Amino acid sequence: MSTATPRPKVLAIAEAANPEWVSVPLVGWSLAQALREVADVHLVTQIRNRDAILRAGLIEGRDFTVIDSEAFAAPLWALAERLRMGEGKGWTMVQAINAISYPWFERLVWKRFGPAIRRGAYDIVHRITPLSPTISSSLAGKCARAGVPFVLGPLNGGVPWPRGFDAERRREKEWLSYLRGAYKALPGRRATLRHASAILAGSRHTASEIPADFADKVIYLPENGIDPARFALQAAPEGPVLRAAFVGRLVPYKGPDMLIEAAAPLLRDGRMTLDLIGDGPMMPQLRAMADGLPGVTFHGWVDHRDVQRILAQSHVLSFPSIREFGGGVVLEAMALGVVPLIVDYAGPGELVQPGLGHKVPCGTRAEIVQGFGATLAKLAVDPAALAPTAAAARARVKSHFTWSRKAAQIAQVYDWLGQDTAAPAPRFFEDRSAELAENGCGSATGCRQLSSKVT
Repeated sequence: MSTATPRPKVLAIAEAANPEWVSVPLVGWSLAQALREVADVHLVTQIRNRDAILRAGLIEGRDFTVIDSEAFAAPLWALAERLRMGEGKGWTMVQAINAISYPWFERLVWKRFGPAIRRGAYDIVHRITPLSPTISSSLAGKCARAGVPFVLGPLNGGVPWPRGFDAERRREKEWLSYLRGAYKALPGRRATLRHASAILAGSRHTASEIPADFADKVIYLPENGIDPARFALQAAPEGPVLRAAFVGRLVPYKGPDMLIEAAAPLLRDGRMTLDLIGDGPMMPQLRAMADGLPGVTFHGWVDHRDVQRILAQSHVLSFPSIREFGGGVVLEAMALGVVPLIVDYAGPGELVQPGLGHKVPCGTRAEIVQGFGATLAKLAVDPAALAPTAAAARARVKSHFTWSRKAAQIAQVYDWLGQDTAAPAPRFFEDRSAELAENGCGSATGCRQLSSKVT
């Protein structure tokens, strides 16, 4: 933002914002904190995050406010845990239950901050989380009536299951995902989009789900970022053997079984090692698959702060996930200088541009296994040749994907809303819808992208 422009006063609403957790809560926390570099931010979050935020050094009342919605949220969360039919499964069910409980949180937020918003105490209200595009916001209309711009997002989620993976879909207990599209007809959705002043879309697919009526205020902004203090190491793999790693829950859609199958010939020949970081219901199956294969190490669950220590010993992040919304682990690997090898679909496919890693087309299970096997075999010929790609990936993250850069991007949006200038998005993404539809991998449409000064 220009030094001559006053810092906007922003009420940042992030129901999930926690510096000690991962996934959505860490995104909510990291983005809200980064925005303090470009705006005067007051964070509003759920009471479950209070202790962690206090430990991070923020002062309650001055820097943040907690909303106690547990009387409604806690029993519904317990219900969701029962209905999802297994730990880590049924995420669509969890989002559906959250769509029921979240409006109560916003009602309490308005009760607490509505008077201040109406009298102009804040220049912008920015709802950061939930990230799900299926959850409407009553605050959007209330802010519009008060004359205060309302920013929504980054929104991300709902990437379709690729064709040929229905078995994995059922194993993930994703029965409700077959009906997910019904959210578009729910009361409040169009009103939320109509009243929002800017809509940040975290992926092409999410942008494609927003009606064309509101396309002029949709801005592309990938949801994930990197904290350089958390990922400060630089990869230094040793020896002439290709060292690969997998990081994630051991569940069907992330494809660890496909990876072991693809890597088996190289492992048997001693041309590759494989570190699997994570735990989950597939662990017994994966151990059985790896029985007798040298060079495979199962690390189990590892604290997020220690993941980089193991990952930095690798040449390649080998990550055949077929349904990844944001792809945070891909950015983390790139930040360390570990070259990503991914399926060209959804979040990872958008992050890994030419020269930054390797992509296998999104196809059938057999095609992905074959593609990963062939690519790993090529890389194993001379792992040291990956060094330029690793350096380019690391530089890309530093220049584009730190949380500070995210804050600078969003500052452009705030300036746009506050000064009635041209939208900070003169360029459009190429339309890959035909290509993606041919592969059974969803669709994409053009959406606004922030200018090259900060993207």
